[in-house]
Amino acid sequence: MPAAPHSRTLPPSWLVRPDDGNGLAPAVWPSGADRDDDGVLRVGGIPATVLRERFGTPLYVVDEEDVRAHARRALDSFRGAAALHGVQARVYYAGKAFLSTEVVRWVTEEGLAVDVCSGGELAVALAAGADPSRIGFHGSNKSTVELERAVEVGVGSIVIDSLIELERLAAIVQRRDAVQNVLLRVNSGVHAETHEFLATAHEDQKFGFTLEDAPAAVARIREIAGLSFVGLHCHIGSQIFGTAGFKESAARLVELHAALLEGGAIPVLNLGGGFGIAYTAADDPTPIEELAAGIADAVGRECAVRGIPMPNLAFEPGRAIVGQAGVTLYEVGTTKSVALGDGASRLYVSVDGGMSDNARPALYGAQYSARIASRVSDAPSVLARVVGKHCESGDIVVDAEYLPADIAPGDLLAVPATGAYCFSLSSNYNYVPRPPVVAVHGGEARVIVRGETIEDLLSRDAGLQLTEIEGIDMPAPSERWSSSEPQARRNAETKGAGPSERRSLSEPQARRNAESK
Repeated sequence: MPAAPHSRTLPPSWLVRPDDGNGLAPAVWPSGADRDDDGVLRVGGIPATVLRERFGTPLYVVDEEDVRAHARRALDSFRGAAALHGVQARVYYAGKAFLSTEVVRWVTEEGLAVDVCSGGELAVALAAGADPSRIGFHGSNKSTVELERAVEVGVGSIVIDSLIELERLAAIVQRRDAVQNVLLRVNSGVHAETHEFLATAHEDQKFGFTLEDAPAAVARIREIAGLSFVGLHCHIGSQIFGTAGFKESAARLVELHAALLEGGAIPVLNLGGGFGIAYTAADDPTPIEELAAGIADAVGRECAVRGIPMPNLAFEPGRAIVGQAGVTLYEVGTTKSVALGDGASRLYVSVDGGMSDNARPALYGAQYSARIASRVSDAPSVLARVVGKHCESGDIVVDAEYLPADIAPGDLLAVPATGAYCFSLSSNYNYVPRPPVVAVHGGEARVIVRGETIEDLLSRDAGLQLTEIEGIDMPAPSERWSSSEPQARRNAETKGAGPSERRSLSEPQARRNAESK
C-alpha cells in the first residue's frame, strides 16, 4: 500500500477492525514473534516485558535470524532467476535502511554485498570487516574526501551521479594511478507508484542522468584512463508493490545498454531495489521470488529482441531484508479520547518516543500497526492513534489502528516493521536521546547500538565548562574552535594533505575527538 497522508476519514478505508485485537499479522511481524502463556509478546524468544526491564523504552528490537532469513531468500531468488537466463546476479544490502557493524556482518555472512551512500556508511562497513571489493558506493554529492577514501580502500564500484563528480573521481584515479570500476546512474523516467519523496526515477529530481544525457557521460568515462565503465544503474523508488514499474524501467535501460555496447562490453546492469514490505495487514507486497523472476525475464526478453547478450544483474534490497525484522517497544504514558463530531471519537495513545525514533509517518504519511505487548485484552477494539511526546501535532507513530479500549498508562506497546529507516532517520528533536538497538536471537538479547543519554547530548554542547557536567571530559574553552571562526579555516587542516595525513573515515569518533582533549 503506497504511503498516504494521515487519515481524515473515520476509519480510513483500508483499515479493518481485527477479529482478534491481540493477533499478530504474519506478514507484518518477525516470523518468530508470538505470545507466551501469559499473553506477553515475544520476539526472538524473549518476552517484551523482559526486554523493557533490561533495556528500557523506547527500544528498537531486531530479530537477527529474521534478517538472515530475508537475506538468504533474496540471494536465492535473484541468483536463481538470473541463472535461468545463463547469467549471474549480485545482491547488495542497501545500508541506508539500517546500518550497524553487526548487521553488516549478518548480511555478508549470508552472501550479500553492501551498498553505502556516504563516508560514514563506508566506515561502518569497513569497520565490520566487509570486503571492500564487495562494496558499492552511491550518493548524489560524494565529496572529494569520500571519493578519495573509496578509491584508497578499493571499493568494488562507484555509482557516478553527475559530471562534476565524474571529474572529481577522474582527478583522484589519475593522481593515484589507480583503476576504479564505475556505473552510471540513469533516470529511466518510470514513475513508481509510491510517495512522491520515494520516487527516484522521474525527471525532475536530483539523482542521476536522463536517458538522453547518459551516452555523453559514458563516452566521457571511457575517455578517462583509470575509470572502467562496467554498467548502468537505475533505482525507480522505494516501497513499491508489483513488477510493472521494474519491468518497464528494465526495458528502457536495456535499450540504452544496447546502444552503448558499440563502445565496448558492459558486464553489469544494476536495477536497484525499492521492494515493498507489509506495514499493516492491508498491505500485500509482491513476493521477492516473483519480483526476481519478473525482472530477470523482462531483461532477458528485451536483450533477445535486440540480439544482444544478457548482462549480469545486480540488485539492492534494504527494507526487504531488515524491515520486517524490527519491532519498536514503547511504554504508554497517557490516553485521551477526543470527540470528532457526529458521535465519532478517536483514542489518542501517547508513548514515550515518537518522531525522533520514527520519522516516516511525519515525512511520508507512512502507515504502521500496533499491538499491546505486555498482556492480552478482551476489551472491545476502538479507533486509536498512537502519538509521541514531541511538540508537533504531526508527531504520529501509528496514524490509525484498532486497539483495546482498556489500553492504559504503563502498558507496553509494540510497533512492528520498524527495522528499516527508523534508526537511520532518528534524531534528537526536543533533546530526546536516541534509543538503543537490541538484537535478539535464540532466546538471548544483546545491545548492538548503544542508546544515548542526556549526558551524551550535553557532552557535545561546546558552551559548557568542564566542571558543569559531572563525569564528562570536555575541552577547555581555550582549546575549542571559536564559534566565529569560518568553516573554511576549520577545514584547512585537511586541504592539501595526502590521504595518509587525513583522518580516516573509519577512525572512531572518540579518537577523532581526542586531539581536543
